[in-house]
Amino acid sequence: MTVSPCRSNLFVHKDLYQFLVAVQEKCLKNNCRQIVSISQEINLVDPLLVLDKLTQANEINFYFEDRGKGEAIAAIDATAKLQIDGADRFSQAEDFIKSCLKNIINFGNANQPFSGPHFFCYFSFFEKNSQVDYPFPSATVFLPRWQIAVKNQRCILVTNIIISENVNIQRLLENVQNKIEFIQSLECYSANIDYFSANLYKKSVTNAAQFKRSVVSVLEKIRSSHLSKIVLADVLDVKSSNHFDLVKSLNNLRQRHPNCYIFSTSNGKGQNFIGASPERLISINNQHLITDALAGSAPRGKTPAEDAANANRLLNSEKEKHEHLLVLDFITQRLCQLGLLPQILAPRLRQLSNIQHLWTPISAMVPANIHPLKIVAQLHPTPAVAGAARDVACAEIRSYESFERGLYAAPLGWIDSEGNCEFIVGIRSALINGDRARLYAGAGIVAGSDPDREFAEVQLKLQALLKALV
Repeated sequence: MTVSPCRSNLFVHKDLYQFLVAVQEKCLKNNCRQIVSISQEINLVDPLLVLDKLTQANEINFYFEDRGKGEAIAAIDATAKLQIDGADRFSQAEDFIKSCLKNIINFGNANQPFSGPHFFCYFSFFEKNSQVDYPFPSATVFLPRWQIAVKNQRCILVTNIIISENVNIQRLLENVQNKIEFIQSLECYSANIDYFSANLYKKSVTNAAQFKRSVVSVLEKIRSSHLSKIVLADVLDVKSSNHFDLVKSLNNLRQRHPNCYIFSTSNGKGQNFIGASPERLISINNQHLITDALAGSAPRGKTPAEDAANANRLLNSEKEKHEHLLVLDFITQRLCQLGLLPQILAPRLRQLSNIQHLWTPISAMVPANIHPLKIVAQLHPTPAVAGAARDVACAEIRSYESFERGLYAAPLGWIDSEGNCEFIVGIRSALINGDRARLYAGAGIVAGSDPDREFAEVQLKLQALLKALV
């Protein structure tokens, strides 16, 4: 990367010192601690570059990018954190967020995009991981120490700091100032991140014959019981001659999959879970919710004519439309159970670089008393990643899959202090640990599924992810 001269900026508001002193006096009087969330607009910096330069190996972090909406956000280190397992993990996470918000005071312009405190959340597919050595707990929620976001070419930096009676305000402000000046200096660096090359050694955990036998077995259960769908996932283990570079892999993903949500989270112990997901779970903006029924798929064609033919077959396939309808019906029913009134938008195709899906957006207005995590808990897992009937399908998944799903096909996202949020489903993803990576992909098995085609669909998804890691 090359460096060019940087323009100087005043980062810390002149009234911030007096504000923090007043907060400290309150802490001294009440024998408490307070979190101050400082928001300010800075010169445009790539959040992925900040993630690369600012994060430490022993700190958790989160990265989220939606190029279609002109958004990217990086959350680094934790001012407050909750990590738990168990059936009530969503309600505990909700309580944790509400408790933290009662103790947060904002400083700065709250009307800027992505200003104020944001909580970053990721949950595993199952309420408790069956393998004790899986490197992520089944629920993590954290308020980051540093948050940098870009929205439509505006860059907002949020710093969440703890004030107590013993904090040296002057020294704390100096440390914050130095860090902000370092972040702002990164605008002078090229945001282009070089690709890296490595030799990869691949090993399938389940072979083709084994996966196809599982599909045949699932089809028999669908014929003989009330099950109508089971999603079977497969994994591909990869070893590289070099350690995988998180930031370069994420840059590869966003270059190759501009129509997907690019995401990454780190556990602060050396493992990262990353991916390029086409599937939004929920998005809430000013109490307006959007969610997606995304199920039923076909490959893209190598020519415009072949692509159109594949799309036409997808739109007219009874098997694919049945799989899609299972997801659509489930989501609308679950939203109705919360008292929402879902509106089904016109169905369409979601076309990605190597695959296309049947896609129906669903909208609803969310009352202020319904927390976003209540909706996440109600929807996860949808039939798009589990099956129907859901509980029976989840039990079957564990009997067929020899690996831990962990964060695969699970909710990941953020929530702000106003109840706005964005959660995606962690599909087309990989767990990275040093020079090793485990890639995940799945396919929905319904009546009429063909074992060869389902295996080919999973391999198509795995290969698209693999190309982005190298």
